[in-house]
Amino acid sequence: MSRLIPEPCVPSHQLGINQPPRAAYIHVPFCRHRCGYCNFTLVAGREDLIGDYLQALESELAGKVGSAHRLTKEPHLSLVGSAHPKRYEVDTLYFGGGTPTYLDDQQFRTLASTALQWHPLANDYEWTVEANPADIVARLIETLDELGVNRLSLGGQSFRAEKLQLLERDHNPEDVHEAIRLARRAEMDVALDLIFATPGETLDQWAADLEAAIELEPDHVSTYGLTFERGTSFWSRRLRVDLIEVDEDLQREMYALAIDRLTAAGFEHYEISNFAQPGHRSRHNQVYWSGEGYFAYGPGAARYIQGVRETNHRSTTTYLQRVLLGESPVADREELPPEARARELLIFSLRRMEGISRRQFRNRTGFEIGDLIAPQLQKLTELELLADDGEQIRLTRKGIFVSDAIWPELL
Repeated sequence: MSRLIPEPCVPSHQLGINQPPRAAYIHVPFCRHRCGYCNFTLVAGREDLIGDYLQALESELAGKVGSAHRLTKEPHLSLVGSAHPKRYEVDTLYFGGGTPTYLDDQQFRTLASTALQWHPLANDYEWTVEANPADIVARLIETLDELGVNRLSLGGQSFRAEKLQLLERDHNPEDVHEAIRLARRAEMDVALDLIFATPGETLDQWAADLEAAIELEPDHVSTYGLTFERGTSFWSRRLRVDLIEVDEDLQREMYALAIDRLTAAGFEHYEISNFAQPGHRSRHNQVYWSGEGYFAYGPGAARYIQGVRETNHRSTTTYLQRVLLGESPVADREELPPEARARELLIFSLRRMEGISRRQFRNRTGFEIGDLIAPQLQKLTELELLADDGEQIRLTRKGIFVSDAIWPELL
């Protein structure tokens, strides 16, 4: 089947010292409904906004909005607000949400065409699309395959109907099986998200979810403990004691079980929440964890270019209003000084199981790790939360379980 991918532009690595990012993210904010635990940027049941969204996204990608971050001080490398915007080739393209597969066939093709117009794919690319298992039918997979999508990220969350109902998901376990079957037929990589520690969940029930996932042989599995985020209905229900959070000891047992079962099944535990079959790590997400730059577009999207981080407005309607009026959608902009960037890189790198090399850190930042965090490093190694062999620093198994408490120590 022919793939509708534009001819590549001049590779961006030929642009000289001020190299643009090699990754791009597109946020699609539409969902059928909002799940009770979700605090992502999305609107539910607003099909009426999709046309405006596609128009606004085209304007943002084409640089037709008010001045925001410039890629460099040189006019010809302006990212937005330029009369002559550039096309930048990328190695990874990621459609996230929301639910990108909520769009109908023609809407999705328009979205893909717009993205590929400004970010053509390199030869050895990774193009991920997040999907709701309930949306996956043969025709959708045919469209994704025809366009060139080669990685499907499924929000499966569980294989137990009662748990899916509690999470307010609109799919059933059979939908996950069918989605993976169809994706495999198209020779796509399959990534599967699972949630653990839902109210009332037992260790045996979580073990059954893990075994069901392993039996389907996905290429990648992400496991996330359920969190109660302010502003969600789950947050309010917990305050009313309508939902009771799983105690920390059981949450830790569930996470440990995921590590043990998935690694025993041949998955590499390569990042705190992520497991992959050899050769199937998420290349796009590794851009984030490696502290590299990336383009990003759409409501709530956050980009990172040459040390400058910008976040678009989280309100979909505000984003649309601003962009369609030719104004910048950027709500927040931050340019970190060199030391702060170095500390941030350290934390991102330690999320990966391989950790960070002192030499590579010095080469990338100009800082010695010891000069930045010597007392903290000594404390954390004595507590056996970090391992330091003199060259490589990484989380220990003990440290993995309390990593969120480690990061503030290193800032």
